[in-house]
Amino acid sequence: MDAHRDDPEFGYRFLVDAARDARQAMAERTAWRICSGNGWWSAFGKKKRRGKGGKVGPPVHDDLVQRDFTADGPNRLWLADITEHRTAEGKLYLCAIKDVWSNRIVGYSIDSRMKSRLAVNALHNAAARRSDVTGCVLHTDRGSQFRSRKLVHALNQHHMTRVDGQSRRRRRHAAMESFFGLLQNTVLDRRNWTTRQQLRTAIVTWIERTYHRRRRQRSLSRLTPIEYETIMTPPASQAA
Repeated sequence: MDAHRDDPEFGYRFLVDAARDARQAMAERTAWRICSGNGWWSAFGKKKRRGKGGKVGPPVHDDLVQRDFTADGPNRLWLADITEHRTAEGKLYLCAIKDVWSNRIVGYSIDSRMKSRLAVNALHNAAARRSDVTGCVLHTDRGSQFRSRKLVHALNQHHMTRVDGQSRRRRRHAAMESFFGLLQNTVLDRRNWTTRQQLRTAIVTWIERTYHRRRRQRSLSRLTPIEYETIMTPPASQAA
């Protein structure tokens, strides 16, 4: 009940992980019965109805990144993309950068305008958080924000390179679409946002508190991104 109160958007599998963290063994079937009896359902786990003849869309999972991208350590390959959401004051834009190795959002920038500075600030934020980004490859689409001279200068400053997406966005950026899909279902679409600041606070809180530290991922052996990096990285070189 405490776990569900803290993160009501999670489903029964999260309860299993929470019970294990509390050193209380629980079968998934038991967790499912508890959720069913209390009407607790994942905000992003329920199937949507489709019209007659409707087709099933492609599944979205964090581990889809492994179909196209692999990395054998931190700061080898990052993915970047931009999403937007409307508030009563106008749109708010988020540029997020994910490390393929741990699925951690290593940097992000939030702004009311989708200019080149949105991507530049996200890159600087990511580089400041990581210990050594020399030689890291940033994979993006061909949006003008990622092709700007300011971003090229920032990449050179951090001794990084950028690669354009050559094939279909859905196939090449499945990992970023998965992250943005979770954000959409658990934060953006949960309510109407009056101000940009309200939405900004909600996004940052969800990334830092929930996604990084509470949401376990099958592609990381049921660890969170923070747990995975802590276990797989020597203490002397762990990222901040």
